[in-house]
Amino acid sequence: MQTIRGRLTAWYATAMALTLTAFATIVYVQRRSTSYQELDQRIRTEADQTNGILSEIYGSGGQLVQRGANGAPELVQSVAATLEPVPGFLLITASDSTGILFASADVRAGTFATLEQIHRLARTDTANHAVRTARLLPDGPTIRYVVRSAEGGPRFGTVLAGADVASTEMGLQQVLTPIEFVFPFSLLVAWLLGSWIAHRAIDPLDQIITEVEEISDGRSLHRRLPQPMVRDEIGRLAETLNQMMGRLERSFVALRRFTADASHELKTPLTVLRAGVERAVTTPNVPQETLVVLEETLQEVNRMTELVDALLTLARADEGRAPLARELVDLRGMVHEIQETGELLAEPGEVQIEVDVPAAPVMLEVDRTRIRQLVMNLVTNAVKYTPAGGRVRISLAEEPQRVILAVSDTGIGIAPGDLPHIFDRFYRADIARTRTGERAGAGLGLAICRWIAEAHGGTIDVQSRPGRGTTFTVTLPRGR
Repeated sequence: MQTIRGRLTAWYATAMALTLTAFATIVYVQRRSTSYQELDQRIRTEADQTNGILSEIYGSGGQLVQRGANGAPELVQSVAATLEPVPGFLLITASDSTGILFASADVRAGTFATLEQIHRLARTDTANHAVRTARLLPDGPTIRYVVRSAEGGPRFGTVLAGADVASTEMGLQQVLTPIEFVFPFSLLVAWLLGSWIAHRAIDPLDQIITEVEEISDGRSLHRRLPQPMVRDEIGRLAETLNQMMGRLERSFVALRRFTADASHELKTPLTVLRAGVERAVTTPNVPQETLVVLEETLQEVNRMTELVDALLTLARADEGRAPLARELVDLRGMVHEIQETGELLAEPGEVQIEVDVPAAPVMLEVDRTRIRQLVMNLVTNAVKYTPAGGRVRISLAEEPQRVILAVSDTGIGIAPGDLPHIFDRFYRADIARTRTGERAGAGLGLAICRWIAEAHGGTIDVQSRPGRGTTFTVTLPRGR
Protein backbone atom coordinates (compact mmCIF):
# COMPACT_ATOMS: atom_id res chain seq x y z
CA MET A 1 0.00 0.00 0.00
CA GLN A 2 1.46 3.30 -1.10
CA THR A 3 -1.00 5.54 0.80
CA ILE A 4 -1.89 5.93 4.45
CA ARG A 5 -5.56 5.60 3.49
CA GLY A 6 -4.89 2.20 1.93
CA ARG A 7 -2.82 1.02 4.87
CA LEU A 8 -5.45 2.14 7.40
CA THR A 9 -8.15 0.34 5.42
CA ALA A 10 -6.03 -2.81 5.24
CA TRP A 11 -5.20 -2.67 8.95
CA TYR A 12 -8.85 -2.16 9.89
CA ALA A 13 -9.99 -5.02 7.68
CA THR A 14 -7.20 -7.24 9.02
CA ALA A 15 -8.12 -6.41 12.62
CA MET A 16 -11.76 -7.16 11.88
CA ALA A 17 -10.83 -10.43 10.16
CA LEU A 18 -8.67 -11.48 13.11
CA THR A 19 -11.45 -10.54 15.54
CA LEU A 20 -14.03 -12.54 13.58
CA THR A 21 -11.63 -15.47 13.31
CA ALA A 22 -10.94 -15.40 17.04
CA PHE A 23 -14.66 -15.13 17.80
CA ALA A 24 -15.53 -17.98 15.43
CA THR A 25 -12.74 -20.11 16.89
CA ILE A 26 -13.91 -19.50 20.45
CA VAL A 27 -17.52 -20.26 19.51
CA TYR A 28 -16.51 -23.42 17.67
CA VAL A 29 -14.22 -24.68 20.43
CA GLN A 30 -16.84 -23.89 23.08
CA ARG A 31 -19.58 -25.58 21.10
CA ARG A 32 -17.39 -28.60 20.35
CA SER A 33 -16.40 -28.98 23.96
CA THR A 34 -20.04 -28.72 25.10
CA SER A 35 -21.24 -31.18 22.45
CA TYR A 36 -18.65 -33.79 23.36
CA GLN A 37 -19.31 -33.29 27.05
CA GLU A 38 -23.02 -33.91 26.42
CA LEU A 39 -22.17 -36.97 24.32
CA ASP A 40 -19.83 -38.34 27.02
CA GLN A 41 -22.44 -37.72 29.69
CA ARG A 42 -25.02 -39.56 27.62
CA ILE A 43 -22.94 -42.71 27.15
CA ARG A 44 -21.98 -42.72 30.84
CA THR A 45 -25.66 -42.46 31.73
CA GLU A 46 -26.50 -45.32 29.36
CA ALA A 47 -23.81 -47.51 30.90
CA ASP A 48 -24.91 -46.65 34.43
CA GLN A 49 -28.60 -47.20 33.64
CA THR A 50 -27.80 -50.57 32.05
CA ASN A 51 -25.86 -51.58 35.14
CA GLY A 52 -28.71 -50.33 37.27
CA ILE A 53 -31.23 -52.52 35.46
CA LEU A 54 -28.98 -55.59 35.71
CA SER A 55 -28.21 -54.95 39.36
CA GLU A 56 -31.87 -54.46 40.28
CA ILE A 57 -33.00 -57.69 38.60
CA TYR A 58 -30.06 -59.61 40.01
CA GLY A 59 -30.71 -58.27 43.48
CA SER A 60 -34.38 -59.28 43.37
CA GLY A 61 -33.46 -62.82 42.36
CA GLY A 62 -34.74 -62.55 38.83
CA GLN A 63 -33.29 -64.47 35.92
CA LEU A 64 -30.89 -62.59 33.63
CA VAL A 65 -29.20 -65.22 31.44
CA GLN A 66 -30.62 -68.02 29.40
CA ARG A 67 -29.40 -70.40 26.74
CA GLY A 68 -29.95 -69.23 23.22
CA ALA A 69 -30.92 -71.23 20.19
CA ASN A 70 -27.28 -72.02 19.47
CA GLY A 71 -26.63 -72.97 23.06
CA ALA A 72 -24.64 -69.81 23.86
CA PRO A 73 -25.65 -67.75 26.93
CA GLU A 74 -27.68 -64.58 26.30
CA LEU A 75 -29.91 -62.13 28.17
CA VAL A 76 -33.45 -63.22 28.74
CA GLN A 77 -35.95 -61.75 26.30
CA SER A 78 -37.60 -59.42 28.81
CA VAL A 79 -34.32 -57.79 29.85
CA ALA A 80 -33.09 -57.60 26.24
CA ALA A 81 -36.37 -55.92 25.23
CA THR A 82 -35.83 -53.37 28.02
CA LEU A 83 -32.33 -52.54 26.77
CA GLU A 84 -33.16 -52.59 23.06
CA PRO A 85 -34.41 -48.93 22.91
CA VAL A 86 -31.09 -47.66 24.25
CA PRO A 87 -29.59 -45.59 21.36
CA GLY A 88 -26.08 -46.04 20.10
CA PHE A 89 -23.73 -48.93 20.73
CA LEU A 90 -24.46 -51.16 23.77
CA LEU A 91 -22.62 -54.43 24.37
CA ILE A 92 -22.72 -56.73 27.43
CA THR A 93 -20.05 -59.46 27.63
CA ALA A 94 -19.97 -62.67 29.63
CA SER A 95 -17.58 -63.20 32.52
CA ASP A 96 -15.42 -65.61 30.54
CA SER A 97 -14.70 -62.73 28.07
CA THR A 98 -15.53 -64.94 25.12
CA GLY A 99 -19.30 -64.62 24.86
CA ILE A 100 -21.61 -61.74 24.15
CA LEU A 101 -24.76 -61.62 26.28
CA PHE A 102 -26.35 -58.63 24.53
CA ALA A 103 -25.68 -56.40 21.50
CA SER A 104 -27.78 -53.38 20.54
CA ALA A 105 -29.22 -52.83 17.08
CA ASP A 106 -26.39 -50.49 16.06
CA VAL A 107 -23.82 -53.12 17.03
CA ARG A 108 -25.69 -55.87 15.19
CA ALA A 109 -26.07 -53.65 12.11
CA GLY A 110 -22.30 -53.62 11.59
CA THR A 111 -20.18 -56.29 10.02
CA PHE A 112 -18.72 -59.22 11.89
CA ALA A 113 -15.38 -57.43 11.98
CA THR A 114 -17.02 -54.41 13.56
CA LEU A 115 -18.67 -56.64 16.17
CA GLU A 116 -15.35 -58.30 16.93
CA GLN A 117 -13.63 -54.93 17.30
CA ILE A 118 -16.29 -53.66 19.72
CA HIS A 119 -16.10 -56.92 21.64
CA ARG A 120 -12.33 -56.54 21.87
CA LEU A 121 -12.72 -52.99 23.18
CA ALA A 122 -15.13 -54.21 25.84
CA ARG A 123 -12.73 -56.98 26.94
CA THR A 124 -9.47 -55.05 26.91
CA ASP A 125 -10.46 -51.58 28.24
CA THR A 126 -10.01 -51.74 31.99
CA ALA A 127 -10.62 -48.03 32.69
CA ASN A 128 -13.93 -47.95 34.50
CA HIS A 129 -14.73 -44.25 34.03
CA ALA A 130 -12.60 -42.91 31.17
CA VAL A 131 -14.29 -42.04 27.89
CA ARG A 132 -12.28 -43.08 24.89
CA THR A 133 -12.42 -42.68 21.12
CA ALA A 134 -11.97 -45.47 18.58
CA ARG A 135 -12.28 -45.82 14.83
CA LEU A 136 -14.26 -48.90 13.77
CA LEU A 137 -12.24 -50.26 10.90
CA PRO A 138 -10.37 -47.90 8.52
CA ASP A 139 -13.58 -46.85 6.75
CA GLY A 140 -15.97 -47.24 9.64
CA PRO A 141 -17.50 -44.73 12.01
CA THR A 142 -15.66 -43.11 14.90
CA ILE A 143 -17.23 -43.77 18.28
CA ARG A 144 -16.88 -42.44 21.79
CA TYR A 145 -17.34 -45.22 24.35
CA VAL A 146 -17.07 -46.09 28.03
CA VAL A 147 -16.64 -49.53 29.62
CA ARG A 148 -18.12 -50.47 33.01
CA SER A 149 -17.85 -53.67 35.02
CA ALA A 150 -21.22 -55.39 34.75
CA GLU A 151 -23.23 -55.62 38.01
CA GLY A 152 -25.47 -58.51 37.06
CA GLY A 153 -23.71 -61.29 38.94
CA PRO A 154 -20.78 -63.64 38.37
CA ARG A 155 -21.86 -64.54 34.84
CA PHE A 156 -21.45 -60.95 33.59
CA GLY A 157 -18.21 -59.37 32.42
CA THR A 158 -18.40 -55.75 31.17
CA VAL A 159 -20.85 -53.24 29.79
CA LEU A 160 -19.76 -51.05 26.82
CA ALA A 161 -21.85 -48.01 25.93
CA GLY A 162 -20.87 -45.85 22.98
CA ALA A 163 -22.15 -43.45 20.35
CA ASP A 164 -21.17 -42.38 16.87
CA VAL A 165 -19.60 -38.91 16.80
CA ALA A 166 -21.01 -38.21 13.32
CA SER A 167 -24.14 -36.55 14.71
CA THR A 168 -22.04 -34.35 16.98
CA GLU A 169 -19.73 -33.37 14.12
CA MET A 170 -22.76 -32.64 11.97
CA GLY A 171 -24.05 -30.29 14.64
CA LEU A 172 -20.66 -28.55 14.74
CA GLN A 173 -20.76 -28.22 10.95
CA GLN A 174 -24.13 -26.52 11.28
CA VAL A 175 -22.42 -24.00 13.55
CA LEU A 176 -19.59 -23.44 11.05
CA THR A 177 -21.86 -23.02 8.02
CA PRO A 178 -23.34 -19.64 9.02
CA ILE A 179 -19.90 -18.48 10.15
CA GLU A 180 -18.45 -19.37 6.74
CA PHE A 181 -21.29 -17.48 5.08
CA VAL A 182 -21.07 -14.41 7.31
CA PHE A 183 -17.25 -14.15 7.34
CA PRO A 184 -16.73 -12.92 3.70
CA PHE A 185 -19.68 -10.55 3.98
CA SER A 186 -18.38 -9.17 7.28
CA LEU A 187 -14.90 -8.79 5.78
CA LEU A 188 -16.33 -6.84 2.83
CA VAL A 189 -18.31 -4.61 5.19
CA ALA A 190 -15.17 -4.13 7.31
CA TRP A 191 -13.16 -3.14 4.22
CA LEU A 192 -15.79 -0.64 3.08
CA LEU A 193 -16.22 0.74 6.58
CA GLY A 194 -12.44 0.94 7.04
CA SER A 195 -12.11 2.75 3.73
CA TRP A 196 -14.78 5.24 4.78
CA ILE A 197 -13.18 5.80 8.19
CA ALA A 198 -9.73 6.19 6.62
CA HIS A 199 -11.13 8.64 4.07
CA ARG A 200 -12.72 10.71 6.82
CA ALA A 201 -9.51 10.61 8.83
CA ILE A 202 -7.14 11.41 5.94
CA ASP A 203 -9.31 13.94 4.08
CA PRO A 204 -8.09 16.88 6.24
CA LEU A 205 -4.52 15.80 5.50
CA ASP A 206 -5.29 15.79 1.76
CA GLN A 207 -6.59 19.34 2.07
CA ILE A 208 -3.43 20.36 3.91
CA ILE A 209 -1.27 18.71 1.23
CA THR A 210 -3.18 20.54 -1.53
CA GLU A 211 -2.81 23.87 0.25
CA VAL A 212 0.89 23.31 0.92
CA GLU A 213 1.52 22.33 -2.73
CA GLU A 214 -0.06 25.61 -3.83
CA ILE A 215 2.01 27.57 -1.32
CA SER A 216 5.31 25.81 -1.99
CA ASP A 217 6.19 27.97 -5.01
CA GLY A 218 7.76 30.55 -2.69
CA ARG A 219 5.48 33.36 -3.89
CA SER A 220 2.40 32.43 -1.86
CA LEU A 221 3.90 32.20 1.60
CA HIS A 222 1.45 34.87 2.77
CA ARG A 223 -1.32 32.27 2.57
CA ARG A 224 -2.17 30.16 5.61
CA LEU A 225 -3.77 26.79 6.12
CA PRO A 226 -7.32 26.71 7.48
CA GLN A 227 -7.22 25.44 11.06
CA PRO A 228 -9.99 23.05 12.13
CA MET A 229 -12.08 23.89 15.15
CA VAL A 230 -11.10 20.65 16.91
CA ARG A 231 -7.70 20.79 18.56
CA ASP A 232 -6.61 17.34 17.47
CA GLU A 233 -3.37 16.17 15.84
CA ILE A 234 -4.39 17.58 12.45
CA GLY A 235 -5.24 20.93 13.99
CA ARG A 236 -1.85 21.05 15.70
CA LEU A 237 -0.17 20.10 12.41
CA ALA A 238 -1.93 22.95 10.58
CA GLU A 239 -0.94 25.38 13.32
CA THR A 240 2.69 24.22 13.21
CA LEU A 241 2.81 24.52 9.41
CA ASN A 242 1.33 28.02 9.58
CA GLN A 243 4.00 29.04 12.07
CA MET A 244 6.70 27.55 9.85
CA MET A 245 5.35 29.34 6.77
CA GLY A 246 5.27 32.58 8.71
CA ARG A 247 8.96 32.22 9.52
CA LEU A 248 9.71 31.23 5.91
CA GLU A 249 7.76 34.21 4.61
CA ARG A 250 9.77 36.61 6.76
CA SER A 251 13.01 34.96 5.65
CA PHE A 252 12.04 35.03 1.96
CA VAL A 253 10.92 38.64 2.13
CA ALA A 254 14.15 39.67 3.83
CA LEU A 255 16.23 37.73 1.30
CA ARG A 256 14.38 39.13 -1.70
CA ARG A 257 14.56 42.66 -0.35
CA PHE A 258 18.27 42.27 0.27
CA THR A 259 18.88 40.80 -3.20
CA ALA A 260 16.84 43.48 -4.94
CA ASP A 261 18.34 46.34 -2.90
CA ALA A 262 21.89 45.05 -3.28
CA SER A 263 21.46 44.52 -7.03
CA HIS A 264 19.94 47.96 -7.46
CA GLU A 265 22.66 49.64 -5.40
CA LEU A 266 25.41 47.84 -7.31
CA LYS A 267 24.20 48.87 -10.76
CA THR A 268 25.28 52.53 -10.45
CA PRO A 269 28.86 51.93 -9.19
CA LEU A 270 29.36 49.18 -11.75
CA THR A 271 28.18 51.50 -14.52
CA VAL A 272 30.56 54.21 -13.35
CA LEU A 273 33.38 51.69 -13.02
CA ARG A 274 32.79 50.31 -16.52
CA ALA A 275 32.71 53.80 -18.01
CA GLY A 276 35.97 54.68 -16.28
CA VAL A 277 37.70 51.51 -17.46
CA GLU A 278 36.45 51.98 -21.03
CA ARG A 279 37.71 55.58 -21.01
CA ALA A 280 41.08 54.42 -19.69
CA VAL A 281 41.33 51.74 -22.38
CA THR A 282 40.79 54.35 -25.13
CA THR A 283 43.35 56.74 -23.68
CA PRO A 284 46.33 57.14 -26.08
CA ASN A 285 49.81 55.90 -25.19
CA VAL A 286 48.64 53.41 -22.52
CA PRO A 287 51.38 50.84 -21.84
CA GLN A 288 50.65 47.34 -23.10
CA GLU A 289 50.88 45.82 -19.63
CA THR A 290 48.36 48.34 -18.30
CA LEU A 291 46.08 47.78 -21.31
CA VAL A 292 45.97 44.02 -20.62
CA VAL A 293 45.02 44.64 -17.01
CA LEU A 294 42.33 47.15 -18.03
CA GLU A 295 40.81 44.72 -20.53
CA GLU A 296 40.66 41.95 -17.92
CA THR A 297 39.09 44.39 -15.48
CA LEU A 298 36.53 45.41 -18.08
CA GLN A 299 35.60 41.76 -18.69
CA GLU A 300 35.05 41.20 -14.99
CA VAL A 301 33.04 44.41 -14.69
CA ASN A 302 30.84 43.28 -17.58
CA ARG A 303 30.43 39.89 -15.94
CA MET A 304 29.47 41.52 -12.65
CA THR A 305 26.98 43.75 -14.48
CA GLU A 306 25.35 40.72 -16.09
CA LEU A 307 25.21 38.98 -12.71
CA VAL A 308 23.60 42.00 -11.05
CA ASP A 309 21.06 42.32 -13.88
CA ALA A 310 20.19 38.63 -13.52
CA LEU A 311 19.83 38.91 -9.75
CA LEU A 312 17.62 41.97 -10.10
CA THR A 313 15.46 40.20 -12.67
CA LEU A 314 14.95 37.14 -10.45
CA ALA A 315 14.36 39.29 -7.35
CA ARG A 316 11.66 41.25 -9.15
CA ALA A 317 10.16 38.04 -10.48
CA ASP A 318 10.01 36.58 -6.96
CA GLU A 319 8.27 39.70 -5.71
CA GLY A 320 5.85 39.71 -8.64
CA ARG A 321 7.20 43.02 -9.89
CA ALA A 322 8.31 41.76 -13.31
CA PRO A 323 5.15 41.95 -15.44
CA LEU A 324 5.13 40.68 -18.99
CA ALA A 325 4.57 43.11 -21.85
CA ARG A 326 2.65 40.75 -24.10
CA GLU A 327 2.23 41.43 -27.78
CA LEU A 328 1.48 39.38 -30.86
CA VAL A 329 4.85 38.26 -32.23
CA ASP A 330 5.90 36.21 -35.24
CA LEU A 331 8.39 33.88 -33.61
CA ARG A 332 10.04 33.09 -36.95
CA GLY A 333 11.47 36.61 -37.25
CA MET A 334 12.76 36.51 -33.70
CA VAL A 335 14.46 33.15 -34.32
CA HIS A 336 16.22 34.55 -37.41
CA GLU A 337 17.42 37.54 -35.39
CA ILE A 338 18.81 35.22 -32.75
CA GLN A 339 20.49 33.18 -35.50
CA GLU A 340 22.40 36.24 -36.68
CA THR A 341 23.57 37.08 -33.16
CA GLY A 342 24.41 33.43 -32.48
CA GLU A 343 26.56 33.22 -35.61
CA LEU A 344 28.65 36.11 -34.33
CA LEU A 345 29.13 34.29 -31.01
CA ALA A 346 29.87 30.98 -32.74
CA GLU A 347 32.32 32.31 -35.33
CA PRO A 348 35.44 32.18 -33.10
CA GLY A 349 34.73 28.58 -32.18
CA GLU A 350 33.78 27.49 -35.72
CA VAL A 351 30.34 26.35 -34.56
CA GLN A 352 27.57 26.26 -37.16
CA ILE A 353 24.13 27.71 -36.34
CA GLU A 354 21.14 26.06 -38.07
CA VAL A 355 17.49 27.13 -38.04
CA ASP A 356 14.38 25.09 -38.79
CA VAL A 357 11.14 27.11 -38.81
CA PRO A 358 7.76 26.59 -40.53
CA ALA A 359 7.00 28.33 -43.80
CA ALA A 360 3.89 30.03 -42.38
CA PRO A 361 4.03 32.70 -39.66
CA VAL A 362 4.01 31.43 -36.09
CA MET A 363 2.03 34.05 -34.21
CA LEU A 364 1.98 33.97 -30.43
CA GLU A 365 1.14 36.54 -27.78
CA VAL A 366 4.30 36.77 -25.65
CA ASP A 367 6.72 39.23 -24.13
CA ARG A 368 9.10 39.59 -27.03
CA THR A 369 12.04 40.80 -24.92
CA ARG A 370 11.74 38.00 -22.40
CA ILE A 371 11.31 35.21 -24.95
CA ARG A 372 14.29 36.55 -26.89
CA GLN A 373 16.29 36.55 -23.66
CA LEU A 374 15.26 32.93 -23.00
CA VAL A 375 16.25 31.65 -26.44
CA MET A 376 19.43 33.76 -26.49
CA ASN A 377 20.52 32.26 -23.15
CA LEU A 378 20.00 28.76 -24.52
CA VAL A 379 21.89 29.52 -27.75
CA THR A 380 24.76 31.13 -25.82
CA ASN A 381 25.08 28.06 -23.59
CA ALA A 382 24.89 25.74 -26.61
CA VAL A 383 27.71 27.61 -28.36
CA LYS A 384 29.76 27.71 -25.18
CA TYR A 385 29.60 23.95 -24.61
CA THR A 386 29.93 22.80 -28.26
CA PRO A 387 33.45 21.91 -29.51
CA ALA A 388 34.88 23.40 -32.70
CA GLY A 389 33.16 22.09 -35.82
CA GLY A 390 29.95 21.30 -34.00
CA ARG A 391 26.40 22.46 -34.71
CA VAL A 392 23.70 24.30 -32.81
CA ARG A 393 20.16 23.93 -34.13
CA ILE A 394 17.18 26.19 -33.35
CA SER A 395 13.85 24.64 -34.32
CA LEU A 396 10.32 25.98 -34.13
CA ALA A 397 7.19 23.83 -34.39
CA GLU A 398 3.53 24.76 -34.20
CA GLU A 399 0.68 22.64 -32.83
CA PRO A 400 -3.01 23.47 -32.35
CA GLN A 401 -2.69 24.24 -28.65
CA ARG A 402 0.98 25.09 -28.24
CA VAL A 403 4.23 26.19 -29.82
CA ILE A 404 7.42 24.21 -29.30
CA LEU A 405 10.81 25.88 -29.51
CA ALA A 406 13.92 23.71 -29.17
CA VAL A 407 17.64 24.47 -29.02
CA SER A 408 19.91 21.47 -29.54
CA ASP A 409 23.65 21.10 -29.89
CA THR A 410 26.28 18.46 -30.59
CA GLY A 411 28.29 19.42 -27.54
CA ILE A 412 29.73 17.42 -24.71
CA GLY A 413 26.37 17.01 -22.99
CA ILE A 414 25.41 17.16 -19.32
CA ALA A 415 26.22 14.52 -16.75
CA PRO A 416 23.15 12.66 -15.38
CA GLY A 417 23.97 13.85 -11.88
CA ASP A 418 23.78 17.50 -13.00
CA LEU A 419 20.49 17.28 -14.94
CA PRO A 420 18.13 17.60 -11.92
CA HIS A 421 19.93 20.77 -10.76
CA ILE A 422 20.75 22.76 -13.87
CA PHE A 423 17.73 25.07 -13.40
CA ASP A 424 18.68 25.82 -9.80
CA ARG A 425 20.09 29.26 -9.09
CA PHE A 426 23.87 29.50 -8.91
CA TYR A 427 24.23 25.83 -9.79
CA ARG A 428 27.23 25.29 -12.03
CA ALA A 429 28.51 22.01 -13.38
CA ASP A 430 32.22 21.31 -13.73
CA ILE A 431 33.98 24.23 -15.41
CA ALA A 432 35.71 21.71 -17.66
CA ARG A 433 32.42 21.47 -19.60
CA THR A 434 32.98 24.87 -21.16
CA ARG A 435 34.72 25.04 -24.47
CA THR A 436 37.01 27.92 -23.55
CA GLY A 437 36.97 27.86 -19.74
CA GLU A 438 36.89 31.63 -19.80
CA ARG A 439 33.14 32.24 -19.28
CA ALA A 440 31.84 29.63 -16.92
CA GLY A 441 28.80 31.78 -16.10
CA ALA A 442 27.19 32.55 -12.77
CA GLY A 443 24.58 29.80 -12.79
CA LEU A 444 21.56 32.12 -13.22
CA GLY A 445 20.87 31.96 -16.96
CA LEU A 446 18.86 28.73 -16.92
CA ALA A 447 17.01 29.84 -13.78
CA ILE A 448 15.91 32.94 -15.67
CA CYS A 449 14.92 30.75 -18.65
CA ARG A 450 12.70 28.63 -16.44
CA TRP A 451 11.08 31.71 -14.90
CA ILE A 452 10.34 33.20 -18.33
CA ALA A 453 8.84 29.93 -19.60
CA GLU A 454 6.67 29.47 -16.50
CA ALA A 455 5.64 33.14 -16.51
CA HIS A 456 4.17 32.51 -19.98
CA GLY A 457 2.37 29.40 -18.69
CA GLY A 458 4.82 27.07 -20.42
CA THR A 459 7.54 24.63 -19.49
CA ILE A 460 11.20 24.03 -20.25
CA ASP A 461 12.73 20.56 -20.36
CA VAL A 462 16.17 19.20 -21.07
CA GLN A 463 17.44 15.97 -22.53
CA SER A 464 21.14 15.22 -22.64
CA ARG A 465 23.69 12.43 -22.86
CA PRO A 466 27.37 12.96 -22.18
CA GLY A 467 29.21 13.16 -25.48
CA ARG A 468 25.97 13.16 -27.50
CA GLY A 469 24.79 16.74 -27.06
CA THR A 470 21.93 18.48 -25.29
CA THR A 471 18.42 19.56 -26.26
CA PHE A 472 16.38 22.18 -24.41
CA THR A 473 12.68 22.19 -25.29
CA VAL A 474 10.45 25.16 -24.47
CA THR A 475 6.69 24.65 -24.72
CA LEU A 476 4.51 27.76 -24.85
CA PRO A 477 0.70 27.44 -24.78
CA ARG A 478 -1.54 29.44 -27.01
CA GLY A 479 -3.54 32.04 -25.15
CA ARG A 480 -2.72 33.59 -21.83
